Amino acid sequence: MNTNKLKIFNDPIYGFIQISDESIYDIIEHPYFQRLRRINQLGLTYMVYPGAIHTRFQHSMGAMNLMKSTLLSLKDKGINISTEEVLAAQQAILLHDIGHGPFSHTLERHLLYRTSHEKVGSLLLEAINKDLGGILDTAIAINKNSYHKKFLHQLVSSQLDMDRLDYLKRDSYFTGVSEGVIGTDRLIKMLNVIDDQLVVEAKGIYSVEKFLVARRIMYWQVYLHKTVLSAEQLLIEIIKRARVLSKTDSRISSSPELILFLRNKIDAEQLIEKDLLSKFASIDDFDIMFAIKEWSKHKDKTLSLLCKNILERHIPKVIIQKEKFDQNAIQKLKKKVAKTYEISIDEAAHFVYSGIASNRAYNQKADKIFIQEKNRTLVDITTASDNFNIRSLSAPVSKFYLCYPKEFHIGDTKI
Repeated sequence: MNTNKLKIFNDPIYGFIQISDESIYDIIEHPYFQRLRRINQLGLTYMVYPGAIHTRFQHSMGAMNLMKSTLLSLKDKGINISTEEVLAAQQAILLHDIGHGPFSHTLERHLLYRTSHEKVGSLLLEAINKDLGGILDTAIAINKNSYHKKFLHQLVSSQLDMDRLDYLKRDSYFTGVSEGVIGTDRLIKMLNVIDDQLVVEAKGIYSVEKFLVARRIMYWQVYLHKTVLSAEQLLIEIIKRARVLSKTDSRISSSPELILFLRNKIDAEQLIEKDLLSKFASIDDFDIMFAIKEWSKHKDKTLSLLCKNILERHIPKVIIQKEKFDQNAIQKLKKKVAKTYEISIDEAAHFVYSGIASNRAYNQKADKIFIQEKNRTLVDITTASDNFNIRSLSAPVSKFYLCYPKEFHIGDTKI
């Protein structure tokens, strides 16, 4: 048993992060949290930005560090926050990503049926709380937004929370996309609480503007980069094909846990009823990549080729346009792929696929970002800002994309 639990982590973004309570160490040591070391923060983004191999573990530690700094800053401004609440909020943000599956958002809803990572996270939180003797009761209430101080939940989940502050700065650092750099120190110092509402002091308005612009740029340049979209959709197609084959081919090899979730439609209720939560929590990026290496040698031509494309980085070509793609033209392209590869039209759909990429840097209908003016009046950022771009960022932007094998040339003709 480790008696020295107040350790220090050296983080490339913030420097030394100190564990301030033994319960934090116990959470970090829990197998469900250690699993986050084996889940990439940005899925397959490293295929475009080679440095993007940081993990959910690193991000969670960074978000906890920002939470501690924010709470201490708010306390200095006279906001009533108890020592127990400071600890609970740190626990809450530390565990905010605990429900993510392999490759983070990429395979969400593709291994579990109609179940979000937030729901899985809620179940895992309860399990960890039980293992640790109920020390997370307040943290769970904060995450569920059932705790009486609502601003604590806003620090965990809102449009200006510790999650977003860390991932923008961290993802910018590891991808090398400098446009995503934000001044977290200044933003934190500008936060305040008015009538249980998290707000930004008037002099921090330009920092918020920079934050929203950086978020928009990071989405189009990193998270929704066309090659990232194509690579991640390719991974999804592999899982889809493997799911079909797993029902009839007993020789398809992977970890037993992964096979279990491929062969069965398992939702949140079944995770509890059939005691499968720990099995799902044992699956990480390593299971998927091991399976892909094995499946690249499978006798099924479609699965084998899809897996080789991932391993050898033969990412499908991507076309992006503002209008929907013509479905007849897509069907013709599928027929061409089916004939060339000598596979069925259904199988060709794994190589030719389309979708929509949407981005909204700020949602005026959600939990708003309020600017505190000098008379303590609270004004939405889009109203308080004199920057026209901030108002335009509240409008959703959608782009249609089509992916297909590079060897099939369709030219610049709109399809």
